[in-house]
Amino acid sequence: MSCQIAVRVTPRSANPGFGGWRAGTDGREELEVRVSEAPTDGAANSAVIKLLAKALGVPRSDVDIVSGHASRHKRIAVALDADEVRRRLGN
Repeated sequence: MSCQIAVRVTPRSANPGFGGWRAGTDGREELEVRVSEAPTDGAANSAVIKLLAKALGVPRSDVDIVSGHASRHKRIAVALDADEVRRRLGN
């Protein structure tokens, strides 16, 4: 069981964490994620994976960026079903 979630990343944030679920530009729901790292050399992407893995209680190897490596809008595969992801994130 796995799912893909849409996220919108805000790099260089003073307050790393989650901003909750919101409507994306395409009308789909996406999770707002803030990280303190800059978007250079994959630092922000690594921080997003680390933050999500910790919040979801899964190993980093169970979280993978599927698309959007160079974009704020990303699709991330997680080795949990969608309902469990929402439950663990508290939303």
